[in-house]
Amino acid sequence: MNPIVRIQPRNADLGDGMLVRRTLPNRQQRMIGAWCFLDHAGPLQFEPGKGMHVGAHPHIGLQTFTWLIEGEVLHRDSLGNEQVIRPRQVNLMTAGHGTAHTEVSLRDGERLHAAQLWIALPPQHKDCAPAFDQYPVLPRWRDGGAELTLLAGRYRQREAPARIHSPLLGIDIACEEASELALELDPGFEYGLLPLVGKLGVDGEIIDTDELAYLGKGRRKLHLALPAGARVLFLGGEPFDEPVLMWWNFVGFGKADIAQAQAAWEQGDARFGTVGDGRTPRLVAPPLPWRDGNREARPA
Repeated sequence: MNPIVRIQPRNADLGDGMLVRRTLPNRQQRMIGAWCFLDHAGPLQFEPGKGMHVGAHPHIGLQTFTWLIEGEVLHRDSLGNEQVIRPRQVNLMTAGHGTAHTEVSLRDGERLHAAQLWIALPPQHKDCAPAFDQYPVLPRWRDGGAELTLLAGRYRQREAPARIHSPLLGIDIACEEASELALELDPGFEYGLLPLVGKLGVDGEIIDTDELAYLGKGRRKLHLALPAGARVLFLGGEPFDEPVLMWWNFVGFGKADIAQAQAAWEQGDARFGTVGDGRTPRLVAPPLPWRDGNREARPA
């Protein structure tokens, strides 16, 4: 059995002073299956007049996967979609060849708690047509004092509705009372656990809030101990066949993928379309890291 790799979060600023804790990608572990990005926002209470305001920004080669726990967030994209996401719902935007979107608090001065993930698209789907889906109803069941919600993939006889393109698993585990759980695992998957609230006991180790526990693959069962009030995000997936290159909001399989997308965004190319009436502020991409030499791209 592989030892647990403990990955510490780093703060990332989304603008207007909103900080999130980021654990993927990380130098210790870039991906868990096709899950290639993981931000944890909140739980936090915005001050009056404050909220989340993420301006128009582009994506390629990935799916954005938003799991909302508290608050209400308005999604707008260049496909013409305008959708409010509410607690216990998932928004899934497939960027494919390219799309742009904004994410803002529906009302300022309210609470927010969410996990924002990205799923890298495999090579045969990386240039697919963009799409957007919302999933207000997800499979849920109880195990002792815990409620489990299947966010993505299959678990036992249950299957989540999200349209994904790689073998993946995502489960939210929320405990009203102290609980011990026994989970069945696929030995061909690699897995990770992120406590969103409270701590987590696994293999005799205590994992702190916002500390990602990477478990590797080869396991068939997993025993968890959770205190009352704890909430854990459980992720898994078949190891990705090809290493992906990530820069800013782009996922690709080479520098050319990233450079072409960046140039298209900077030039206002139709590839990414327009969000709403086009008056929403557009985020500015950072300079490509290899323009001044042969340095490799670094994690977003």
